[in-house]
Amino acid sequence: MIAQLSGTVIGLGPTSAVIEVGGLGVVALCSPGTTAGLRMGQPATLHTSLIVREDSLTLYGFAGGDERDFFELLLTATGVGPKLAQAALAVLTPDELRTAISTENLVQLTKVPGIGRKGAQRIVIELKDKMNAVGLASVPAAGPASSNPWREQVSQGLQGLGWSAKDADAACADVEHLAADDPPASVAMLMRAALQRLAKS
Repeated sequence: MIAQLSGTVIGLGPTSAVIEVGGLGVVALCSPGTTAGLRMGQPATLHTSLIVREDSLTLYGFAGGDERDFFELLLTATGVGPKLAQAALAVLTPDELRTAISTENLVQLTKVPGIGRKGAQRIVIELKDKMNAVGLASVPAAGPASSNPWREQVSQGLQGLGWSAKDADAACADVEHLAADDPPASVAMLMRAALQRLAKS
């Protein structure tokens, strides 16, 4: 098990990062909110989860240990794979997920693309009693976004999660006023707002 990855960021995409560790470039699949907090050429630490399949070894990276722990908890639910678990953590924080599951808030859970009402019910049934297994979460602070590139980063991140370019552009337009009202707004915050708009549509 690889639980943590520390090194220099040598590659960065909307949903992945390459961290150089001891001369090796290790690829980690990340949520758009996590990659938004990374910078090329800068040191970074990711909390990771290694998913082993018959034909692949895939490393998933998270800004905080709470996100990683909840990712692994979600994977224990029937029908929830890594991509869906990552999408859930892109739309809702660990605290929001914990509250939604504990209170059986299916409406909140179905905001996640790929989770329907039946899927939400199954997650609640299977995970409600496990909520104490994951401690109280805190949302990691993300660095401030530049005034220009946020739209491209958010759009690419949404497309990386499976939304169409048209839907991604529409969501960016919906949250553009947030960036105008609060120039230091982080890409992670704008991404979350865009995802929530898409989930409601």
